[in-house]
Amino acid sequence: MGSELMARAAAVRLLVLDVDGVLTDGRLYYADDGVELKAFNIQDGLGLRMLAASGVEIAIITGRRSRALELRAENLGIRHIFQSAVDKLATFESLLRELSLSARATAAIGDDLPDLPILRRCELAASVPEAPALVQEHVHYVTERGGGRGAVRELCELIMRAQGTLNARLHEFMK
Repeated sequence: MGSELMARAAAVRLLVLDVDGVLTDGRLYYADDGVELKAFNIQDGLGLRMLAASGVEIAIITGRRSRALELRAENLGIRHIFQSAVDKLATFESLLRELSLSARATAAIGDDLPDLPILRRCELAASVPEAPALVQEHVHYVTERGGGRGAVRELCELIMRAQGTLNARLHEFMK
């Protein structure tokens, strides 16, 4: 990985996530009763827990609303969750003010056009391989793993590697 990418990752104090196509594979499942179901990757969850334990805040900003997401965020201890965000950039800017952070201390990962305003504003913008070309043109990093298939874990490990915290997190599991 390039030194510019690692320098960007070293500055990150907040990671902002989209959901559908990033934390999930982008497919929507509906049960017969109309309840929306989502499948989350367990490795992404552990990556987020390790990143949070390293001192990086985690936030979710999504245009959709889902009870499944609320449960997953609660399970992972993610306190900053914004659903039905019509203007994702305004939500992002409000969160930065709340946390007293600048955009230069943030990373974001998204997969489609509604994510572009945040991706273009943050210090480290990432996307998944399934993202449209226009999105990929505006990011610093495209994950090797797909949305809902470990892309978030990959980004978390990149940030921890750049900040020198990855080995400490991994060592916790080697006891």
